[in-house]
Amino acid sequence: MTGGAETSAPWSRPAVRVALVYLAARMVTTAFFLIAAAVAPADARHGQGSTLGTYVLAWDAQWYWLIAFQGYPSELPVTEAGHIAENAWAFMPLYPYLSALVSAPFGHWGVGAFLVTLAAGYGCALVLHGMFRERLGEDAALWGVVFFSAGPLAALLQVGYAEALFLFFLLTAIRCVQQRRYGWLYVLIPLMGYTRPGVLAFGLFLALYGLWRLTRREVEPVTRSDVVHILALGALATVVGFSWQVIAAAVTGSPSAYLDTELAWRRLWVGDVGGFVPFEGWVQGATFWFTRWGMSAWVGVAVLVVLVVAVAALLLFEPHVRRLGVEVRLWSASYLLYLLAVFFPQSSTFRLLFPLAPLAGALAVPRSRVWRFGVLAACLIGQGVWIYNTYTLGNTFWRIP
Repeated sequence: MTGGAETSAPWSRPAVRVALVYLAARMVTTAFFLIAAAVAPADARHGQGSTLGTYVLAWDAQWYWLIAFQGYPSELPVTEAGHIAENAWAFMPLYPYLSALVSAPFGHWGVGAFLVTLAAGYGCALVLHGMFRERLGEDAALWGVVFFSAGPLAALLQVGYAEALFLFFLLTAIRCVQQRRYGWLYVLIPLMGYTRPGVLAFGLFLALYGLWRLTRREVEPVTRSDVVHILALGALATVVGFSWQVIAAAVTGSPSAYLDTELAWRRLWVGDVGGFVPFEGWVQGATFWFTRWGMSAWVGVAVLVVLVVAVAALLLFEPHVRRLGVEVRLWSASYLLYLLAVFFPQSSTFRLLFPLAPLAGALAVPRSRVWRFGVLAACLIGQGVWIYNTYTLGNTFWRIP
């Protein structure tokens, strides 16, 4: 037999090509980690002579490990000043318990965490390839996967963080919306919601998506089934998004347990901030950082306003971003609005932008080899800088990933 799919070379298949790109990128990140360990100074947070296992279990991975073996506290810890201290309620349960399950044959939670993250990252790359190929073509799709797999935050694809698993569920959910396959979302939304915070942004995305569908119903009719699914799924995302607060309150007996826990991290930066006020965090952050850099607080607020307007214009009008499709742009806008409402900008800001990974496809649209290899070089430099600061050093407040 000659010709046809049966005789095509294995490496010509999308799953194999994506796997080769992804594994090559993981080897590069591993090399960065080995270099990080080799050049770590005496005052490095993780010490000299760190191993790959040290970095897999570093930072927030310690919280996930604690959850896997001790669960969540029934009594919230309190600081000497009488405030709620940092505790496990800030982290969702799916990733640590799934990692514990996978680690059973190996006898070490860190192995399970690494394997879950690694596999989820490959799943992300594969889903992104499908999203990009449909909109941009095969060549740009593969380059988009390269930029994602080797990007500045690529270390998150092989350490004990829940980001990769959440992103896999998220990308699959966006892909289902693109293909109008709503049934899978009834499973994916709870999976997202109990992996890491962010499912409320998906609820906002569904609301905006529903409005967009209504504006073009003459082009693509909106069926009764569409309306029922979009409304039901938006409600599900909202319920799941707030359910963790209810669970934390029920277990601890404190109605504000979750919000107090989240504010404990913000308090490390700006002191006692009182209760949670939507959209206040970025104003506080702008004031905090710009005064620290020797500028007036109003300059920070002005820069924040300009940044918000610029990002909105990018999502609305930039031609390369527009080619990614309305679903990707609506998700990006929803997630950024969510961050603007609930987040305080600090050293973890770059990591919190990880769910915007689909925007990497816009960088792959230009066909120039100089451009593409230049972007790849910038990705690798950014990755090296991020790993050096957060893992090699990690010895001051702005080097926390």
